Amino acid sequence: MTTQSGTAAKILVVDDDPSMLQLLSMRLGALGYHAQCCTSGREALASLRRNLPDVVVTDLRMEPMDGMMLFTQIQQQWPNIPVVMLTAHGSIREAVKATQQGLFSFLTKPVDNQELQRVLAQAVEIGCGPGPAKGWSDHMLTRNDQMLKLLEQARLLARSNISVLIHGESGTGKELLAQALHQASQRHDKPFVAVNCSAIPENLLESELFGHVKGAFTGAVQNRDGLFLAANGGTLFLDEIGDMPAPLQVKLLRVLQEQTIRPVGGSEDRPIDVRVLSATHRDLVQAISDQEFREDLYYRLNVANLTLPPLRERKDDIVLLAKNFLERIGKRNQEPVKQISPQGQQLLAQYPWPGNVRQLHNVIEQVVALSSTPVIPDTMIMDALPGESTPVPMPLNDAKKQFERDYLVQLLHATKGNISEAARLSGRNRSDLYKVVKRHDLDIGQFKSD
Repeated sequence: MTTQSGTAAKILVVDDDPSMLQLLSMRLGALGYHAQCCTSGREALASLRRNLPDVVVTDLRMEPMDGMMLFTQIQQQWPNIPVVMLTAHGSIREAVKATQQGLFSFLTKPVDNQELQRVLAQAVEIGCGPGPAKGWSDHMLTRNDQMLKLLEQARLLARSNISVLIHGESGTGKELLAQALHQASQRHDKPFVAVNCSAIPENLLESELFGHVKGAFTGAVQNRDGLFLAANGGTLFLDEIGDMPAPLQVKLLRVLQEQTIRPVGGSEDRPIDVRVLSATHRDLVQAISDQEFREDLYYRLNVANLTLPPLRERKDDIVLLAKNFLERIGKRNQEPVKQISPQGQQLLAQYPWPGNVRQLHNVIEQVVALSSTPVIPDTMIMDALPGESTPVPMPLNDAKKQFERDYLVQLLHATKGNISEAARLSGRNRSDLYKVVKRHDLDIGQFKSD
């Protein structure tokens, strides 16, 4: 495998087992790579400072610096170098966690030669290829630290073809984040196709996704390609994946496993090359527990995940977004851009926004349409915001999730992080309660210091 300059791609191999190091070096040489070997993480960092490779392949279990520590250092100092982790079956969970943080891929020992060749070919192509398309995240307007960190994670995940599951309340901009992932990827010049799984009737969704052949059902008067073929070479975004009917979940799982589709009524499979991104506002772990979502499909979709914060946690973005909406509306209507009074801006910043960015956009559209003055007064903003006595209800699943999290925070504060005491007070099994705490990403240690 060669780089764009025509030279053999350089692979830095790191393993504290000399026999494994020698074996990998021989394999890489046979595959046409130039292998450079290091017996420790520290030696690898020193080598990286002298001469940057195209890809790093490192073992997970090493002393004193393990593969995770090495990966973190590489990610911080040389974020464009793809890292492939070698792991035993017992430590796959750690490798999956690293993948969610930007690791290119992981391979289980004993390493399959064909799989090694495939992963390295992809890594070299991405490592040598062009960076993200210019302006890939310009539509994700933010100055919030949490959002900026999220976009950096998205940029790193965009380099590979792994499936990414995007979580977030309704109206937070999950499709916009999916578009950013696509624009930052090597597929940015290919189609981006989005479909809302909850907006299409169940009896039509299969045909919409996979296509159909003439005569497959009443009204199928001609062959029709589905959205998977429309997105071939690019990205397919499945919004509200948690609402996909159970029979289709089985068929989607097969597509992800085989990378082929079969149109409704067809007898032949058609190969596809599509990266699948998905999103949901539902708690899919709970949906699996309720037998409403397949666990095997969840792990296929959730190779990595990103969580969009609600607008109430992005208060420094509220006025910024509002002003951007004002500019866009003014340009669209070919009218002078209106302003919001300082008091009105304060009202916007203090409002909890249960409908998130979508609700903010609707409010700005409303006040612009009703305002007859260049400056929109705070009274008009106040009239447009539902009062505390009549709040806009959030989706039921989001409300349940928020209540559960608030309850856990209160419980852990009361017990000073003692999970056994918390389980006793809540009437839950200790291990079950611990799983719920982890699901809400709560750090028990912070409550112990209260």
